[in-house]
Amino acid sequence: MKKDEQASLSIMKIICISIILILISGIGVMAVNIKLNDVKIILQNGYEMTVLTSKTKVSEILEDNKIILQENQKTIPDVESEITAGESIKITDKSYQEVQIAKISEEGVETSLEQLLENYAPITEKIIVEQVEIPYETITKNTTDAKEGTTNKVLQEGKNGLKEVTYKVKYQKEVEIEKNVLSEVIVKEPVNKIVQVQKTVTSRAGTTRTATNKATTSYSGGKWSYSASEFDLLCAITAQECSSSYTGSLAVITTACNRAEARGTDPLTEYKRKGQFCYSIDSHWKKRLNGNYSGNVSKAVKDALNGTRNHNYRSFRTAGTHAGVNIGGNVYF
Repeated sequence: MKKDEQASLSIMKIICISIILILISGIGVMAVNIKLNDVKIILQNGYEMTVLTSKTKVSEILEDNKIILQENQKTIPDVESEITAGESIKITDKSYQEVQIAKISEEGVETSLEQLLENYAPITEKIIVEQVEIPYETITKNTTDAKEGTTNKVLQEGKNGLKEVTYKVKYQKEVEIEKNVLSEVIVKEPVNKIVQVQKTVTSRAGTTRTATNKATTSYSGGKWSYSASEFDLLCAITAQECSSSYTGSLAVITTACNRAEARGTDPLTEYKRKGQFCYSIDSHWKKRLNGNYSGNVSKAVKDALNGTRNHNYRSFRTAGTHAGVNIGGNVYF
């Protein structure tokens, strides 16, 4: 009886071992049948990694390797593509255009891709040269001993000047979207109109005087009166302090005007104060006399004398040497 029991146990062991061997063989066959592909993944920072994967879809390969794309990232090929062994997945930045389209889509704006792309049409640049008239000024010649019938007499007719202005112009879909001045060359100087009148003008010292045989121009309602040479000096000093742009030049002359109005003087007097502007510090401004400055400078000076201001400050320094508001490379405070 014992022999029969032992025989039964032996048979059971053999059956169990056989089943285990069959299962192991089946798993081995399944493993052999799963194909693994080697795929290279190139991260945005340039780091490369090669992985073995049974997946063929880009998104699934990234998921298996715990790689999550940021909002501004995309893959080449795209995440829905299928790839094979030896191919690469490159992670890179989305273009600005793609990001904007994605944002608009998320916001639910109903528009077509074609309409969106129209807003991002290529921008072209051209260099063009134009001839621009320089308007003449009217200057009054004040006299005290003029004979009857000679006042308000035109002594010299005015003529506009001419300059060549070089621009860099940007176009989008053949429409001008930006225009910047690169340079200006005066071809013909304007000729000022001179009119003989008889009147009393206000001097810069705050008293009244009658100018005799001297061409002068009054500004800001007669508050200040300057000769042509004095106006040229104002422009030369302004240009030496800042001639990079109209705004920068206007900021410089505005400072002098603000001081003059606070002290009851005039801008040229303020320019000449010792140790305040370049006039008393060095002589570099002299090379700018006789019109050696751009039209932006003379326009800024003229506008300021007639009341235009672009700040309320009375002091400035070169940018980087003082805290304040930066205008045209100078810091105002």
